[in-house]
Amino acid sequence: MLRLILLISAALAALAVAILLGVAIGETRLSPSVVWQVLANQLAGAQYPVDPIDQGIVWNYRLARALVAASCGAGLAISGVILQSLLRNALAEPYLLGISAGASTGAVLVSVAGLGAGAISMTTGAFFGAVCAFALVALLAHAAGSGGLRNSAQIVLAGIAGSQLFNALTSLIITKSGSAEQARGIMFWMLGNLSGVRWSDTLLTTCIAVAGMAVCLWHARALDAFTFGSESAAALGVAVRRVQLVLLLVAALITAVMVSIVGAIGFVGLVIPHAARFMVGVRHRRLIPASALIGAVFLIAADVISRTLIPGQVLPIGVITALVGAPVFAGILLKGRGGRA
Repeated sequence: MLRLILLISAALAALAVAILLGVAIGETRLSPSVVWQVLANQLAGAQYPVDPIDQGIVWNYRLARALVAASCGAGLAISGVILQSLLRNALAEPYLLGISAGASTGAVLVSVAGLGAGAISMTTGAFFGAVCAFALVALLAHAAGSGGLRNSAQIVLAGIAGSQLFNALTSLIITKSGSAEQARGIMFWMLGNLSGVRWSDTLLTTCIAVAGMAVCLWHARALDAFTFGSESAAALGVAVRRVQLVLLLVAALITAVMVSIVGAIGFVGLVIPHAARFMVGVRHRRLIPASALIGAVFLIAADVISRTLIPGQVLPIGVITALVGAPVFAGILLKGRGGRA
């Protein structure tokens, strides 16, 4: 029990340090004392004299941005855990299976093409896009003879095809419906952009990430059973179809919300679950919170790097995650090849 308390305390401390670094480091150089004074004023009711511009940078921009990055990193990592466990494939993640691409298409249909005439939010459009994308991938894999979710290799291949299709549809919508300036903004957003987040986004992403983690923890034993395949899970008393449907919808909802706010950020759902398994093992009661924590810290760090790597310029955060994720992706492929040799 003491060890568990120490681990939880260390994890929360690591997350707090990452958030503080995300608040302290940015394009505009601010002294640590200014950052501390702003946080003390807002959180503890202190009365330090602080420049209103500095206060806006720290509280309304950097802190909100760090919290959204943490929530998105945690949510995408949880989605990766779900997909890798259900499909029993080390390469499964929302970006690779076309869920992110479908969410992007749904969000762009609402924001650029005007689908719903203002009655549908970007998040709703992104969710339906994500669900449609994965449904298409599942149908394509089934038509190719995969037999549902049992042949994960077929689903991954179908996901790559679906991802390319929805990316092409997104580009077509932007080209036909948006102005040149709007197209540039959407393209930048699609690579991952945290610049426009607000406190309302923080509340939404945090609630979705926490709720998604709670649902996954509730089904942790079922996810453990899926490690041995759906037939073994059914033999252990798991309601296979119901659990698959619930968890896939959770993964789609998490991905849709995150994509609608920050764009399609790749490789987080691929890299983080593997790092968490290396650290805490494969039992999902530990793997899920560990993945959420590592994903949160990782995306905060990636966001800080994206703002400071090139002075005076903010890079899309997806560029940073890809620079880290692509070598890891290659390593997983090589490791899988070595294991079959």
